[in-house]
Amino acid sequence: MMYMRGSGKADVFYMLAHPVGHAKSPGVFNEIFEAKGLDSLMVPVSCKPDDFDAFWAGVTATENVRGVIVSVPYKAAAYQKCASAHERASRVESANSVRRLPDGTWYADNFDGVGFVNALKDSGHPIAGKRVLLVGAGGAGASLCYCLAEEGATQIRLADVDRERAKRLANLVSEAFPNCAIQVGDPDPTGMELVVNATPMGLKASDPLPLDTTKLTADMTVMDIIMEPAETPLLKAAREVGCKVQAGRPMMDFQVRGMSEFFDIERKDRSNG
Repeated sequence: MMYMRGSGKADVFYMLAHPVGHAKSPGVFNEIFEAKGLDSLMVPVSCKPDDFDAFWAGVTATENVRGVIVSVPYKAAAYQKCASAHERASRVESANSVRRLPDGTWYADNFDGVGFVNALKDSGHPIAGKRVLLVGAGGAGASLCYCLAEEGATQIRLADVDRERAKRLANLVSEAFPNCAIQVGDPDPTGMELVVNATPMGLKASDPLPLDTTKLTADMTVMDIIMEPAETPLLKAAREVGCKVQAGRPMMDFQVRGMSEFFDIERKDRSNG
């Protein structure tokens, strides 16, 4: 039976970022919609930060936009537009996915941390009992920090160019998970077992390395949340030392699973949005 996606009955989803050209979610989700025979579309959209309020008012007024995947720099701003949220989003005040509820309000969730954790577990990299260097305390880094502590990491060394931001995050995560020792420090992997880059450094070839790779040792596992390039300069340096490495794509794959359920793309339950 022939069908055509994008009819007047289509569920429409947005992928919001600025810029949006690097976004992989529209292609990934549209492939899923095609494979499942769903009359749905995900459209990449962008706006200037000064225009965000006007943009969001337009999204809210567009009744057939069922959900939005949110990326840099709008995760915090989108969260503030939501009337309710999952704890994963509310504790970091940051959303990477929002869906419209039946009453027209928005509900926020954040799959950065859960996607990261599930990808690590699936690849056989345990978190419980480990000492972790986490570089980046922004939207993604904050989500990862909570989830690493929640999964039983015993120590997190948190590094960020904005040291005050890192201190605020460390205090919040320590309050929530007092069994995890969190210190703000330099991006130095010495003494750590897991090393995580949660910054955009590595997207461009001209970017500096996010941490001191001369201090990596072969017994460390190094992870980068960047999807493209698949092998960032950090991962390349880690491989050369003999470290186990984890690229960003598995994290994205597990996020997609969670987001697909969150958006109810197969239309199993319309009572939740």
